[in-house]
Amino acid sequence: MSRLAYLGPEGTFTEEALRLMEPNAERLPCATVSAALNACRSGEADGAVVPLENSLEGAITTTLDEFAWGEPLLISAELLLPVRFSLLARPDTSLWHIKRVYTHPAAITQCRAFLARELPDAVVVAAPSTAAAAQEVSLPGSPYDAAIAARIAGEHYGLVEVVADIGDRSDTETRFVRVSRPGPLPEPTGSDRTTLVVFLADDHPGALLEMLTEFSMRGVNLSRIESRPTGEGIGRYFFHFDFEGHVADARVGEAISGLHRVCGEVRFLGSYPRADGVAPQIKRGTADTEFAEASDWLARVRAGQV
Repeated sequence: MSRLAYLGPEGTFTEEALRLMEPNAERLPCATVSAALNACRSGEADGAVVPLENSLEGAITTTLDEFAWGEPLLISAELLLPVRFSLLARPDTSLWHIKRVYTHPAAITQCRAFLARELPDAVVVAAPSTAAAAQEVSLPGSPYDAAIAARIAGEHYGLVEVVADIGDRSDTETRFVRVSRPGPLPEPTGSDRTTLVVFLADDHPGALLEMLTEFSMRGVNLSRIESRPTGEGIGRYFFHFDFEGHVADARVGEAISGLHRVCGEVRFLGSYPRADGVAPQIKRGTADTEFAEASDWLARVRAGQV
């Protein structure tokens, strides 16, 4: 049985994602994303599950920075989890009894319309996480009447669901990734994603365009690009890329090799199956067979077989 660290405490959306990805795994809750990833790096856990991005809030910057600066880890799987917030309270609590609500700031943002409509006079206080909010509400003598959290948090802490699905948008989802220490990659499936961190060799006009050209000229479709500060001064950034395909694909391997030639550092974070199962559209001239044919043709030319 594998042991997986995750962003805790018990009852977070991350735990829900872990249970869907690895239902039989032993679960190790950690206080932060950094702690979960470090548990994987140290061998305390066999892997870790952490959030990477949210369809409404954007990238989880702590995760991005950990992948860029910490000891190398590889992403082996991903999951898209619909975010469904519930209003949780102690048994026998009615909606009109709720005067103080505890939850994470992201949940406050995503449930703003519900709070304004149903609890306009309630005081809403920020918590370290939605699960921590549920845990606090469950304690005897808690100053809070309710928490906004995942339904799973109510199961852990003995709270009841006063109102379900209170988010302002029903299509919000969070992308979670399972990571492990470096080792063999998942086999290509035909519906894969590759993730990189790229550092510029130097800051000059057209530097970003040079990187993007490596993808474009080989027909590699980018699905996400994020810039993050290096900490070396204003205007100094490194970049996170997600793109379609597996490093075993010729077009992807060529693009990564091209980046390695023109960039200061390229950190490979893994090739793994896409959670949505979408297969890429292969641009003419970029299929593996076409790369192989071009390579054979060049070998003949170099041998004088014109």
